Amino acid sequence: MKKNYRTRILGILVSLGLSLIILYACNRSRAERIYGEPTTEQQSLTQLVNPFIGTGGHGHTFPGASMPNGMVQLSPDTRLMGWDACSGYHITDESILGFSHTHLSGTGIGDYGDILFMPITTTPEFTPNENGNYSHAYANKKRKGSEKAEPGYYSVVLDDNNIGVELTTTTRAGFHRYSFEGSHAGLLIDLNHTLQGHRQVENILEVVGPNEIRGVKRTSGWARKHEVYFHAVFSMPFQSQLHADGSIAELTFEDNTHELLVKVGISHVDWKGAKRNLDEEILDWSFDKVRRAAKDSWEQYLSTVTVEGGSMDDRTIFYTAMYHAGLAPNTFSDVDGRYMGMDRQIHQSDRPIFTVYSLWDTYRALHPFNTLVRPAINQDMIQSLITKYEEGGALPKWELAGNYTGTMIGYHGVAVIADAFTKGQKDFDIETAYEAMIKSAHYDTAGIHFPDAHIREKLMPKAKALNNELGFIPADLENESVSKALEYAYNDWCIAQMAKGLGKTADYEYFMTRSKRYVQYFDKETGFMRGKLAEGGWREPFDPKYSRHRKDDYVEGNAWQWSWFVPHDIKGLVSLHGGREAFVAKLDQLFTESSEITGDHSSADISGLIGQYAHGNEPSHHIAYMYNYVGAPHRAQELTRQILTSQYSNNPNGLSGNEDCGQMSAWYLLSAMGIYQVAPGSPYYTFGSPLFDKVTIHQENGKDFTIEALNNSPENIYLQRYVYNEKELEVPFISHKQIEEGGVLQFEMASSPKSEDPQ
Repeated sequence: MKKNYRTRILGILVSLGLSLIILYACNRSRAERIYGEPTTEQQSLTQLVNPFIGTGGHGHTFPGASMPNGMVQLSPDTRLMGWDACSGYHITDESILGFSHTHLSGTGIGDYGDILFMPITTTPEFTPNENGNYSHAYANKKRKGSEKAEPGYYSVVLDDNNIGVELTTTTRAGFHRYSFEGSHAGLLIDLNHTLQGHRQVENILEVVGPNEIRGVKRTSGWARKHEVYFHAVFSMPFQSQLHADGSIAELTFEDNTHELLVKVGISHVDWKGAKRNLDEEILDWSFDKVRRAAKDSWEQYLSTVTVEGGSMDDRTIFYTAMYHAGLAPNTFSDVDGRYMGMDRQIHQSDRPIFTVYSLWDTYRALHPFNTLVRPAINQDMIQSLITKYEEGGALPKWELAGNYTGTMIGYHGVAVIADAFTKGQKDFDIETAYEAMIKSAHYDTAGIHFPDAHIREKLMPKAKALNNELGFIPADLENESVSKALEYAYNDWCIAQMAKGLGKTADYEYFMTRSKRYVQYFDKETGFMRGKLAEGGWREPFDPKYSRHRKDDYVEGNAWQWSWFVPHDIKGLVSLHGGREAFVAKLDQLFTESSEITGDHSSADISGLIGQYAHGNEPSHHIAYMYNYVGAPHRAQELTRQILTSQYSNNPNGLSGNEDCGQMSAWYLLSAMGIYQVAPGSPYYTFGSPLFDKVTIHQENGKDFTIEALNNSPENIYLQRYVYNEKELEVPFISHKQIEEGGVLQFEMASSPKSEDPQ
């Protein structure tokens, strides 16, 4: 009897076990069907990053290895010239020219591509092409399907001679591992290699030991004075000879070498800095240990935000966006704190110094995103900007490798500073920052270090003088007058917010008055911002769809895209349109108008079009959220969800425009969470349509902030209620202070809009 009982119990347990196994298998199979692979809480977030997103189309990203905000970006170069060579790489290219140690992520102008290494098995012909480059002679085809990339790591097989290449990095050093199958193993170091045909100023290579070589590369391009020093150590001795007037070193190793390891430190200061960076960051010859450390560093950064729900592609796009948002600005100071200043002198700093400030782009969403997830490093970046002001005399607009480039318009360093300040993040020199902001608004060249007159005009353009003297910028006296005037008005508003916080009442009133100057450019008859002539009247003829790249009244856009750039005074803009109904009607027309762009030389930056809205370029990024200010939040929800799902995808052509040093990705990050900051400098976020069921920001202050989307689905895109810490919000806005305090923001989602919100 007992035996039968035990037998029955055992049978039940076996049956139950089999049922659980079958249930698990079914669930696992379902997860694999939905997401491509099973997911667990222990899954590495770096596995969700696809560094090839943006390497096709006009995304201008690179797939190689880097650390968060690293000095080194060790990545393959596949092309040198043309707009889509800005990062040196394009996924459609069949061959690799070599692996260089510095790259820009998603810019619209090319530079870097410094210190190129290329493994070889035979000596190439060193004959320059029409652009003065030699890499065509040793280019090697990628083996189809062999390219792999993850944060901090890249690998490929060079098909012509069957060489395996693996790359990883620390912050300031690159680590190469090459696998050879033939009897001959060699390597080229090409300092002549450069992107966009920039002028070679000086290339020096020196053998300093049986397995060590160092060098310096000086160029003049987008960065007018750019130098990169390197110190390389090999895992075995080499024989060397120089080619191409000493700018290329050919190294050969003993026969039957099957694996070659190379450690390369770089510095923008001197050879000593390059060697110290190498010695202190790569302590031994364990490639895999360095790779793991790089992966761990990225994992730590990515884990500051956790998402739940969405598809595997959604999560891949999200964490790839976060990866791209973590690449720039780049570390510029050495491990000992030395760096090259804006005055071209070597300085020492106790805080990190950064470079690659694409501020016209990144003030909009990248720096606001950093205030949420990395406020400490964002304040370091601000202090670095202030240091550059102290050394050079002007707050940079687009700083590159210790150079003023003066690229783009406005003075958006003030927006980055004011945004952090108004959020209570003040770990930087406040008084000097304010001084720099005031100077940025005026045509004041006193004490400014300019490398040449070309940069002087870009930093302190005539538009500033006209704006100060006349109170407006005449279209017949200044190119791109409308865009410049609108951005100046917003920048002045940012200064006013800083002045208010510092108790500088007179300054506050002065800059608030200046911030209203946008009104002069609005033509009530057409409903657009237009070029205003010095003697009165509008520039004619007028076509709101017309664009002539960088040679009309607008920057990389047309009147349709720029007429909404009043993020700091939407109420005033609504009034200009004649009220809420007229404003909403015009805004609706923006998204439904024909996407035709007129003009023979229209800007290629006008991309990602939904009607005349151009998500591929930054001036449009805030526009969909303006509906929240006029009681039509359902339209913001419809459009932000449409942009999220149509303008981003998990493939090389997954960006609708240039990545622009993290801005394109930062828009996605904030919008996928369900929030966005329309006017950095005002510490409030407004709501869109969250893509994920749950997003948690693990803040540096130790308090988690969670956004939950209840009943979320591809159909349920509308927000019915907004509840913060169990208290219902009346309007679709939340303050930065509320986020910092932690807690839960809940959205109740549905398939149809709720009734209109209060205006």
